[in-house]
Amino acid sequence: MRRAGILLPVASLPSDYGIGCFSKEAYDFVDALESAGQKCWQILPLGPTSYGDSPYSSFSTFAGNPYFIDPDTLVEKGWLKKDSLLSYDFGKNVHYIDYGKIYKARFPMLREAFKNSGIEASKAFQDFVEENSGWLKDYALFMAIKDENGGRAYLSWDKDLRLRKKEALTSFEKEHGQDILFYEFLQFEFAEEWEKLRAYANEKGIKIIGDIPIYVAMDSADSWANPSLFQFDEDQNPIAVAGCPPDAFSKTGQLWGNPLYNWEYHKETAYEWWIERLKRVFSLYDIVRIDHFRGFDAYYSIPYGEKNAVNGKWEKGPGYDLFKRVKEVLGEREVIAEDLGYITKSVKRLTKRTGFPGMKVLQFAFDSREESDYLPHNYEKNSVVYTGTHDNDTLLGWYKSIIKRDRDYADSYLNIKGLDEKEIPWAFIRAAYGSVSELCIVPMQDYLSLGTEARTNLPSTLGENWKWRMGKKDFTKKLMTRIKKLVDIYRRSGE
Repeated sequence: MRRAGILLPVASLPSDYGIGCFSKEAYDFVDALESAGQKCWQILPLGPTSYGDSPYSSFSTFAGNPYFIDPDTLVEKGWLKKDSLLSYDFGKNVHYIDYGKIYKARFPMLREAFKNSGIEASKAFQDFVEENSGWLKDYALFMAIKDENGGRAYLSWDKDLRLRKKEALTSFEKEHGQDILFYEFLQFEFAEEWEKLRAYANEKGIKIIGDIPIYVAMDSADSWANPSLFQFDEDQNPIAVAGCPPDAFSKTGQLWGNPLYNWEYHKETAYEWWIERLKRVFSLYDIVRIDHFRGFDAYYSIPYGEKNAVNGKWEKGPGYDLFKRVKEVLGEREVIAEDLGYITKSVKRLTKRTGFPGMKVLQFAFDSREESDYLPHNYEKNSVVYTGTHDNDTLLGWYKSIIKRDRDYADSYLNIKGLDEKEIPWAFIRAAYGSVSELCIVPMQDYLSLGTEARTNLPSTLGENWKWRMGKKDFTKKLMTRIKKLVDIYRRSGE
């Protein structure tokens, strides 16, 4: 079944409130996807973001981002007055998110809605809290304690709270019941709005492709509430952390800092936590892309306290044993394996054994020095082709930045020498659509022929990432028609 979809993070949707959310514009985007013949909308992780605003660094792998709650929906419910929204400064730039202003405005606005909601009396809310008690109570408590500690990472909290001593937690809960309830309220409202939007997309024949990082953040409710899952010492400090070894792009490697899993413990518990985690994401998404899939085969372990990744070493991951258990409990599910980077034979064997399609990225194809698995003529059907990912430059930005030899190769391969600049991304898009890969995903920026100014993320940097947003009038009927024509030519209607 040949399909096509568009990659656009929820945060990158247009809205009147400084950041994309579950607003009317999200529904308009779904309508545009339908008109363009698309069958998938790929987003980035929906979790509440921490320092750096990365969706891959979240305070919880189970929770949703409160920024995505639609202010207009809160007005419709009678919890806010429309006029009161004018008193909040969400930022004026329609193409770039000002996270500082979003943070300062969004939470006071949400607290105002919470105070007016009377949510405690809601049967639907009570049911939600009970049904999600496995993670929700820990998350709400974690966030309330974090607020009381000025936002500091939990490793710097009072020892009794950090180590979850029963007396300390009970005392805190008594004193801060409303603060804990506030975070439960946010998750209830997030879930209600997201489920409505996802159902709308599904009714239009569009599946949501969600994304989960392999690791959780060190400063997260997951780490704090479940220390036995990770390689921690008795004081809950990590013994080793995640990252990538030195390579041609980085002499000192990448120090991510995420806690590493205690895979022996996970195996002893029949991977119970992973089963619950995947149950949760499949309740949110129709298809799941698992980031850094190679980490299940082997993961890079860096001693805690190191300043870079030079002194790390490779350790064996759970391999197929985890996915065998997942299939036993959850059955067959649609999964995309992010198998990018340096991929060993054992990673390839694991991917093949799971049956999950891997990723093919066109921007990785045109190395004039050697044959590449990413060239379209080398693809296999069970794969997902991307022109680029959230970690790549836009197609146009990338094309203009590569060395002349590689650009000449791309020109010859696609027969695009002398093509108008705005048409260059379309030549790559056409190549992706025409490939044998059963699913083709194109970032929205590439359809808009935008340059580096519209890049979503530059890995290993802070400050300028995750900011770009699409304009309200960017996804035009003319553009929908042009995309739909490609769907028809290359038989990607999903039928």
